[in-house]
Amino acid sequence: MTDAWLYIMSNRKNGTLYVGVTNNIARRAWEHRTGAVKGFTSRYKLTRLVYVERHDTIEAAIQRETTVKSWPRAWKVRLINSVNADWNDLYETLHA
Repeated sequence: MTDAWLYIMSNRKNGTLYVGVTNNIARRAWEHRTGAVKGFTSRYKLTRLVYVERHDTIEAAIQRETTVKSWPRAWKVRLINSVNADWNDLYETLHA
């Protein structure tokens, strides 16, 4: 069994959102922060990890990602606000 993660990146409070899934949240967040992988997050400078959710399997994380991506933006914002009202960058907490 390996951990899998649903995560949301943003550029600022109430900014552009990106919902993703990974099996290594620290590495993936670093890739977004540094622009190591070209694409949507680097184009819109989505460097702030604002939400993380651990799952026991990658299949469960992918299912949750599919669900969250289908939500209206307001629901995603509410999800972030429920655990990170200030939209702080959670990247440093991954190493704590």
